[in-house]
Amino acid sequence: MSALIIHRNPFEPFPYRDWLSGYDEDVVVLAARDRIVGAGEEVPADHLGLTHLEVVPDFLDEELLFERALALAKKFEVSDVVALHEGDVLAAARVREELGLPGPWAEDTVPYRDKVVMKRMLAAAGVEVAPHAEVTTADEVWAFAETHGFPVVVKEIAGFNAIGLRILAGREPLELDGRALVEKFVPGGMCHVDGLVVGGRIVLSWASQYQYSLSSFGADPGARVDLTLDVTDPLSARLLEVAERSVAALRVSDRHLDHAFHAEVFHTPDDRLVVCEIAARPGGAKIRDVGVAIFGINTGEYALRAQLGLTLPLLAGTIAGGPLPVPARMSGQVLMMKRPGLVEALPPALPEPWVSRFWRYADVGDVIPPAAGSADFLLAAVATGADRAEAESRLRALGTRFEEQTRIFEEATR
Repeated sequence: MSALIIHRNPFEPFPYRDWLSGYDEDVVVLAARDRIVGAGEEVPADHLGLTHLEVVPDFLDEELLFERALALAKKFEVSDVVALHEGDVLAAARVREELGLPGPWAEDTVPYRDKVVMKRMLAAAGVEVAPHAEVTTADEVWAFAETHGFPVVVKEIAGFNAIGLRILAGREPLELDGRALVEKFVPGGMCHVDGLVVGGRIVLSWASQYQYSLSSFGADPGARVDLTLDVTDPLSARLLEVAERSVAALRVSDRHLDHAFHAEVFHTPDDRLVVCEIAARPGGAKIRDVGVAIFGINTGEYALRAQLGLTLPLLAGTIAGGPLPVPARMSGQVLMMKRPGLVEALPPALPEPWVSRFWRYADVGDVIPPAAGSADFLLAAVATGADRAEAESRLRALGTRFEEQTRIFEEATR
């Protein structure tokens, strides 16, 4: 027995050797160099205490990724394939299917990766989604807008991190590269529900609310706050319920029983919950660290362990049939996106005891590019509070400090 991990991330947030306590089999990792270097990390010179680490330039060609992952799986006779990034779950599923391994196969994964299939299945299950259509040309987008009105949103069918997402208020130059999704713009705030499914049952789940637009990552120079909802907030219970219905609606077989999930849901001004999309992987940005702050559980670690059949100590009671864990406190993340230029000043370490973690993804003197996606940060921090109000106050204070103590000379890139 052995495990193959397909890894499209930096390594700092994914300490696999520590996470795999109790797993005595071989562990093989296939990693993307561009994601490691892009986060300011050095490419590992060794195998990180694992059996084998192979680093390729990038994962941009999904067919090449699949072929290399399959070759490694055959070479090391793997029994399990794990992928914790949205861009890799389908390649992992194809490897499992090719070799007859346990876990989700392609048909299980497509509903979480193909946004058209996803929305069709959700709508069929009675989960509200925005009016939408599959398109391949600009003329089809304009025809959709004539029926449903502007603004409309155009997305890649299998996109992530808001890359390629466009909000169109009217006709403008538009070129599509293959299949795309167009949908009616949904007003209101964006919430998200994160959690873990084990044995086909949700055993961990919590609701949060973005205080910013994910799609504005390239134009937003200020701090961006995202925080959990109080468990007593009626909106929280409604969000957990719609996430549970969505997970159930997208399950097509009993192969897909152990996975994390990240659901994004609009809360409209007229109090409707409209599902934007849902992914079968741990939440990105610093959402996993928020889970640690409120439960002591990293959904990345626990999703990995669940898929390998390892124990989940902090969820043992829930898995045995008990109630879902309740957050010990409220938490959230404050983020500042990269913007192009010479970094002249950055905030120092954050000494407050309620700051769980703080990250800087550049040093003074670096020349940095603009943010490449909604997870391409310059600064990030996770903070806690006794309730949502205290957590929000602390996060916004940190955001003000980020803005006041960060200085970037933008002429440096011109």
